Amino acid sequence: MDRVALEGVYAGYGGADVLRGVDARIPDGAVTALVGANGSGKSTLLGVLAGTLRTRAGTVTRHGGSRPAFVVQRSAVQDALPVTARATVAMGRWAHRGPWRPLTRRDRAVVRDCLDRMGVADLADRRLGELSGGQRQRVLVAQGLAQEADLLLLDEPSAGLDRHALDYIRATVDRARAEGVTVVHATHAPEEALGADQCIVMEGGTVASSGPPGEAAGPWR
Repeated sequence: MDRVALEGVYAGYGGADVLRGVDARIPDGAVTALVGANGSGKSTLLGVLAGTLRTRAGTVTRHGGSRPAFVVQRSAVQDALPVTARATVAMGRWAHRGPWRPLTRRDRAVVRDCLDRMGVADLADRRLGELSGGQRQRVLVAQGLAQEADLLLLDEPSAGLDRHALDYIRATVDRARAEGVTVVHATHAPEEALGADQCIVMEGGTVASSGPPGEAAGPWR
């Protein structure tokens, strides 16, 4: 079963299309890796899947009721934001309670668990701008997990991270898949793409190929 199906999708920014006639299937409960060069359309496709970017043409058919959790790259978050790691993760609960409403006991338990899962519980009271790149990325992934969505979208979550941070990201993807969550992540790392259930190779805003990692003509081949 497909979690999301795209047919003939065009989307972009301003007056320019980045995606040009994209046809793609996102299988339910599996990990899909988006691979391709910078500017190939990976982040734009994630935006369409998240519903944060409207299509200009084509159709997007979604199955499942919850809102996707979209984890952006750490570079997209301003250093100067006066917010702690704990507060950042707690924002993930807004998907259930709305912004600024007091957290329930269960909300607080979810936040603690997500901080623990990403190995950043000891940084909970530190400001986001004080953290290293790897620490900040793990906090952002913890925020995505706190949404408890059945579709998790990750925009190059491992880019530029050290081995310690990479291990947490990869373990999170594996655990999400085991829990039945549909995961889509953009990546440049061959080992991450080869560890997915499906690869979608983007080139020039279109799908160049897709299928199992051993068959899709990815950039590592």
